[in-house]
Order: sequence, then C-alpha cells, then structure tokens
Amino acid sequence: MKVGKYARSVSIVGVGCTPFKNFEDHAQTKGMSEGEAFGYAALEAIADAGLEPRDIQYFYHGAANPFMIGDSLTPNMQVADWFGTRGIGSVHHSEACCTGYVSLQEAAAAVASGEFDIVLSGAVDLAASLPVVGAPGHMRRDFPLEEMLPSIPMVYDRAYGRPLDSAFGISFDNWINEYRWTYGLSDTDIDNALNALSKNLRRAAVLNPLAFYDVDFGQVAAAQGMPDADAFLTSMFNPKVTQYLRVTGFETKCDGAAAIVVMPTEMARARGLDHKAVEVLGTGSAAYEGATLSNEKAGTMRAAAQAYELTGVSSDEVDLFMCNDFFLASEIVAAEECGYIPRGEAWRYAIEGRTAYDGDKPINTHGGRCNFGHAHGASGVADIVEAVKQMRGEAGATQMEKLPRTTMFRGFGGGQNVRVQFIRTVE
Repeated sequence: MKVGKYARSVSIVGVGCTPFKNFEDHAQTKGMSEGEAFGYAALEAIADAGLEPRDIQYFYHGAANPFMIGDSLTPNMQVADWFGTRGIGSVHHSEACCTGYVSLQEAAAAVASGEFDIVLSGAVDLAASLPVVGAPGHMRRDFPLEEMLPSIPMVYDRAYGRPLDSAFGISFDNWINEYRWTYGLSDTDIDNALNALSKNLRRAAVLNPLAFYDVDFGQVAAAQGMPDADAFLTSMFNPKVTQYLRVTGFETKCDGAAAIVVMPTEMARARGLDHKAVEVLGTGSAAYEGATLSNEKAGTMRAAAQAYELTGVSSDEVDLFMCNDFFLASEIVAAEECGYIPRGEAWRYAIEGRTAYDGDKPINTHGGRCNFGHAHGASGVADIVEAVKQMRGEAGATQMEKLPRTTMFRGFGGGQNVRVQFIRTVE
C-alpha cells in the first residue's frame, strides 16, 4: 500500500534497541552517554538491515527532553560520529512521550515522498539520571524528584495548564472513571483488572533481556513474606496513589534508546533481506492541549479514525496492539477505543489473561511502560522494535503463538499528543 498521497510504499528493514535500565546501575550500560546510546541502537538497526553506516542517507533524532537529559539543544548535530554517519543531513524532534511514534511517521514520509531511499530514525532519553553540566556526556548524576517535577509543567500551556496542574491533574483517572460508570463496574472490578495487567506485563518483562525488571510479582511477594502476587499487589506496599491507579500502574522511569531503518518496499524486496520486511501502512495523528478535558480519549478517537480511513485496515485484522501505557489504565480504554477489543470487555480480558503475550489478544508483549521501562521519547521506537520482532518470529521467550501480521500502535505523549499507526508484514 501507499502511505497516504505519497508515491512509494515504505518498509521497516532494521531495528535496534539498548537495554532499558538505569544505565548507571548496570555494568553493560554504566558510563554510556546519550550519544553512545543512540549510536548503539542505530548501529544495531543498520546491521539488522544488512547495511553499513555509509548507506544511510538521512537520520531523525528524537528525545523528549534533550536539554535536561543531555545538556544539549541540538543533539542530532552531535551524535553522527557515534554510528559512522558524519556529514549526512539530520533533524532533531521532540514530542514528549509520543516522540518515538513521530520518528516512524517522519522517516516513512521522507522515503515515501522519494526524497531519500534509506533513512534511519531513532530516539533516546536517559530519563533516570541527569548530565553533569559542562562535563563529558558519560558523566551523570541522580535525577531526584524535586528536579523532575518542576520540569513537567513546561510540556503544557504555560498560561492555562500550570495553574490547573494540566494533564497530570485530569488524565490519570478520568477516562477509566468514565469507563467504570459507563459499564456499571465496581472499584474492585477496575482494581482486579489493573492488577491482572500488572502481573501479565511483568511476566513478559522478566522474560525479555532488554527489560528493566528481572523478578516477577510472585518473587516480590515472597520477599515480603506474602503468599502470592495478588497479596502484594493489593497490599500497603503497593498503595493507590490516585482513585484507581496503584504504584505498579505508573511508568518505570529509566534510560534507553531505540532505532529503525526504513527503505522503499520494492528496494527491500530486491535486496533479498534475511528477514521479513514490515510495511508502514500509515499514521493518524491528533493533539489536544493538556488542560482539555478527556484529551487522551479525544485524541485517540480522532487519530484512530484517521488511521483506519487512510490505510483501509479493519479492526479484525489487527493481531497485536502496542499502547503507550505510562499509566496502566490506558491499555483497557485505548484498546477498546481503537477497536482491538469489544466495548466493555477489555477489563474482563485483562483478568482472564487474554491480553498477555500468550493470550489471544496480546497488548504490549514486552511489558509496557510500567514493566519493560519508560525512557520517554525512546519508548515508542522500542514498541516498534518489539512489534517487528514479533512479526518476524524473533521475539524469543515471549513470542506470540500466532505470528502477528498486522500491528496497531497507540502512541500518547505529554498528555496531549497522539499517534495511531499500522504496520504489516510484507508477504
């Protein structure tokens, strides 16, 4: 298929991803700067595509907060040497936690238009630490809460959003609360559904060598002298911090980078790749200012409708749903709004384990933001990497039983920015 009105079909031919960890706490990543992390992911994606760095004609560099996490305002100009692309054109972009999905959108458009044939696109955020200002990039320090919180309002409208606490005041619970009352559910129903999601997502993350966590909730419970995961998840050690969401229902902030390489589908076929190419079918997009009531729901509705209309995909063709779930309830409501799960049923699917990587309606087979880890702008690209691996049959211990052919992404960033995208295996 063509991408919108552009001339050429575009496919993802290479993917790469660093571990999503607190880099300073792990021997494999300790001392890695944001430039090195981007280069790590980029080189892996280039090699996966069967290419050399000299083959890349242009690249996109994304980060949610380049100045705070990297002490740089123009990071794209400073990373090319890390992966052998000195001198080629590039651009930096930042769309909060939607950055990774925009990375795919921009790269696909650049190739589909005919401007370039081979484009690399990636994102990096070292969200668990801060740079030492004026020092080399590998020197990092702790990122305490008292420094993180004042930066959050800068994402939102300064005249109106800050006094209202913007999206952080209205987005955590409003959609799942509406969902609860729409379908006559109890607070316990929602709690059981979210805790079931946590168990299934953690189970996937523990099996993924790139993920943040390596212990499941059963092990966490045992360490606390509790009989099982359910006892821990409903205990004082996992309190509710909003009306519905417990500590385990919020993002696990960490460091990470991920990258993809795209080229025209016909070129991918002609090159004879060692793996399946994955076609980018199209993107729907929307953005609602942070203080807009129900902005996540409105943005998801609008972007999903655009994506379905643009691509001609029907909801029953979707085999895998990847969702930005930096607060966990998004998985339930977004999966239904995007047509992946029937209305009023996602909460039950979660409890029954149907949304797990080994269920019939898998969501976030790598563990999602709360368990795989959330490196802000890089996380959307990590979703793409995971989906492509699943579609190739290369996802390892969490490989879906039925090889997915079509994946749907619901990206969400800054409580404002939404992208809905489809990719499909090239037969």
